Amino acid sequence: MRFLPVNTDALLVELDDLEQTLALFDALQARPIAGVTELVPAARTVLVVFRPDTVTREALIADIGARDTSNRVAREGKLIDIPVHYNGEDLDEVAALLGITRQEVVRRHTGGTYSVAFTGFAPGFAYLSGGDPSLDVPRRKTPRTRIPAGAVALAGTFSGVYPQASPGGWQILGVTPVAMWDLSRDTPALLQPGYRVRFIDAGPAAASTAAPSAAARATPAAFRPIDDASASLEVVAPGLQAVFQDLGRPGQARQGVAASGAMDRGALRAANRLVGNPPGQACIEIVYGGFQVRARGACVAAVTGAQGELALRDATGASWTVPSHEAIALNDGDTLTLGQPVAGIRYYLAVRGGFDVAPVLGSCSTDTLAHVGPDALAAGDRIGILPVGQGAIVGAPELPAADLPAEDTEVVLDVVLGPRTDWCDADAVALLAHQAWTVTPQSNRVGIRLNGERPLQRANHAELPSEGTRKGSIQVPASGQPVLFLADHPLTGGYPVIGSVAPWHLDRAAQIPIGARVRFNPISEFVPVDVPAAPVATP
Repeated sequence: MRFLPVNTDALLVELDDLEQTLALFDALQARPIAGVTELVPAARTVLVVFRPDTVTREALIADIGARDTSNRVAREGKLIDIPVHYNGEDLDEVAALLGITRQEVVRRHTGGTYSVAFTGFAPGFAYLSGGDPSLDVPRRKTPRTRIPAGAVALAGTFSGVYPQASPGGWQILGVTPVAMWDLSRDTPALLQPGYRVRFIDAGPAAASTAAPSAAARATPAAFRPIDDASASLEVVAPGLQAVFQDLGRPGQARQGVAASGAMDRGALRAANRLVGNPPGQACIEIVYGGFQVRARGACVAAVTGAQGELALRDATGASWTVPSHEAIALNDGDTLTLGQPVAGIRYYLAVRGGFDVAPVLGSCSTDTLAHVGPDALAAGDRIGILPVGQGAIVGAPELPAADLPAEDTEVVLDVVLGPRTDWCDADAVALLAHQAWTVTPQSNRVGIRLNGERPLQRANHAELPSEGTRKGSIQVPASGQPVLFLADHPLTGGYPVIGSVAPWHLDRAAQIPIGARVRFNPISEFVPVDVPAAPVATP
């Protein structure tokens, strides 16, 4: 085994092949390690997320390194048949790459039983192994900007079904009408690790056949009916983007779902403290201001995070400014407006009692990449307010974060090197640290896209098998212009990660505006740890 640093609370275990990876994953599930909070298996790695206050990195390496990975995992889980219309855009190209006919591609693809090795990329996306070994094709050189939901595809020796329309580089063989992800099911993901899959040739697609609509299946009604006697907030203007966020939905990796959650967790907790809510209660996360709500009934609110002017207008038309980072009493008919920030970019709006929003998989967070959770707020939405819990006390005013970045500032972020620092050339780490990187307009909740005068050069140009990623990961795509993953990052990724922003600077990263400059400060050396294979017990 090879242990690679990921962050102060995560490491990556690299193994020789998929069989060893699955053996280690099963061993860690059968005999868990105290303090380990998440395991994300992939093609040749297991991402291990842990609590440093419970278990040390050294203790983890010692325990995991002693596990036996020689046992081959028997996959005898539930068998799922998936009908496929083999009419994909890449079927002829795959046939040409393999030197066979398209009919032979279909025969080989339907001729065996697959196992769900691991999940990732998107909710409900399963990496299927165990098919005909001759079906080994590379990803497309240029990924498509949109692959339809239900597309059945190949990449390397894996097969998979896209659960929703998304960008992707896999080779498309056909389409299935079966939904891979459906929140109306008790378990939304159709395919779970250990399940078995057979593809069935369903013949040519009928004219009426359509791929499943992920959007229609992914988001239940967000707001419960509101009693006219109850207090609520009516959205007058949503601004650029306003979404519900709490502390996310950790522990859903088995279904291919990342945690998501508030970008600036400190600001979310502060907003809830100010109105007397539990720290993880859902707030409205508002980017770049322009947001306006009207109180229907009396309530207490608070706004934290970004610094900008807050204006309150009462039912008579009188208006005045109100402070952020302290509780604000709103009367019936009052309108609260959040102006464009002068520092930071994300506000957090909390109300005393909390918003009456239906959770999805245990969280009210909106994952904008995975399309899990409530839709973004729109003008006219009316959001109910829950009753105040017993013992809830409105908090004293708080100070805003002292280091909120502005557009004309250079933001320094501490970085832990790894897990794929050695995939970049000798000068890349120095360039990462010494060059200022500009935040581009393509940045969002998925990640900050950066641009530097000189791109990072890779020393290893091989195709990296997909492996688990974390919030804060700095991924190096083929362009050499890094991407800093944020809350809605994919669960797994296929580009090398040169380092990760340290946990104590993630809230700061969430508040960096477009046009600001970022400089990275490595706080560690990249030191992988090699552990010899554990001896196999003999009779």
